[in-house]
Amino acid sequence: MRLIFIFFLVTVSSFNLHAQETTDNDVRMIRAIYDQSLTNSSCYTWLEYLTTSIGGRLAGSPASMAAVFYTKQMLDTIGLDATSLQDCEVPHWNRGIKEEARIVLSSQYGSYPMNCLALGNSEGTGELGLTAEVVEVKSLDEVEKLGKSNIEGKIVFYNRPMDPTQIRTFNAYGGAVDQRVYGASKAAEFGAVGVLVRSMTTRLDDYPHTGTLVYNDGIKKIPAISISTNDSELLSRLLKREKIKVFLRNTSEMLSPKMSYNVIGEIKGSEFPDEIILVGGHLDAWDVGQGAHDDGAGCVQAMEVLNTLKKINYKPKRTIRVVLFMNEENGLGGGLAYAKESNEKKEYHLAAIESDSGGFSPRGFSCDAEVEVFNEKFKSFYDFSPLLEPYGLMITKGGSGADINPLKSQKGLLIGLRPDSQRYFDYHHTEIDTFETVNQRELELGAAALTSIVYLIDQYGL
Repeated sequence: MRLIFIFFLVTVSSFNLHAQETTDNDVRMIRAIYDQSLTNSSCYTWLEYLTTSIGGRLAGSPASMAAVFYTKQMLDTIGLDATSLQDCEVPHWNRGIKEEARIVLSSQYGSYPMNCLALGNSEGTGELGLTAEVVEVKSLDEVEKLGKSNIEGKIVFYNRPMDPTQIRTFNAYGGAVDQRVYGASKAAEFGAVGVLVRSMTTRLDDYPHTGTLVYNDGIKKIPAISISTNDSELLSRLLKREKIKVFLRNTSEMLSPKMSYNVIGEIKGSEFPDEIILVGGHLDAWDVGQGAHDDGAGCVQAMEVLNTLKKINYKPKRTIRVVLFMNEENGLGGGLAYAKESNEKKEYHLAAIESDSGGFSPRGFSCDAEVEVFNEKFKSFYDFSPLLEPYGLMITKGGSGADINPLKSQKGLLIGLRPDSQRYFDYHHTEIDTFETVNQRELELGAAALTSIVYLIDQYGL
């Protein structure tokens, strides 16, 4: 153990942090954070209850309210300076009865049921469903090129896979997800009666992925259903041989908005209480699974940051605040409400950190900010690298998180925890996003990484 300690000291001794040498205390403190997180944390226990006892937590649902009160109760046990619930209005979408997507009388398979899920916010077909010929496309642009003569009265099948050559799977997701988000309105613009969308994953399997869609104002809302990647491959092969009709049925509907809550807890800073360091995740999750990786893991990791700081008796200079946002998945109601109230109070978030990329092994952090402040704050943040490298953490430029993005105007640094991403989209928005898929040690390592970066920002600022 002594040799390891000496190695850490040697590794960081030559670097300069904010015009002062890295102290032995920083090395010891980060080691203490990791020791606490890996031996005596509560985040895995919290996650088990949040996922297995409460489960899917779609905004507006009874489960989402149960999650609000449970996490507030757990924060109250930590001994924070303040905890509260913040009002936020959220959409209330109901999935309805089990969806159907069925190939109708193909020459090879006859009537063939596909694994499917209605996309979030989708209109329903009605109880009788609809049947129409299918036309396959790879992009929104292709819909425009085909035009009304080839689209009207048909079901548009968006079948552009995520790019498997992208090492960062979130880049692959970003390159494919427009067809899920905007595909329904684009197809409806040219007279389509419904859409099918290939699930957002690189893996070939039988698990359909839901996720939100956005309807454009002034364009008819048509039903949108995702199908598994295996069924997408099958349907594409059949369409190359013959014309195919598909029967769709979903009874989804958008109900009146509901009042919900963000969950907030904080430790007041002793020297700079008006400088806020936020760490958070989103409490809502899709209704089809347990929301373990997306984003129960991020919520309990954020809670664990404050829990760890209290247990090691750390007294922060700046205010450390945890925020569990409601309604990230299909509306961003919580993030927008938080930023609005924060701006009205003239608060300043020196840094806002979000964990919303799964509970896998942490690989580092990516950063974003307003252009005029980014270079300065990123340089200051990057100076922490020598202290993080022994724990396998890198600092890069890039995105942060959807819930904290509305805080960008406060000109602080927005930061996203970046775990290993290779398995994330196997589970994302599916029924198999469950507690059993989260490894306890990986979850706790992520909590330790978040706590360490909060400590460093608190000590040195940006």
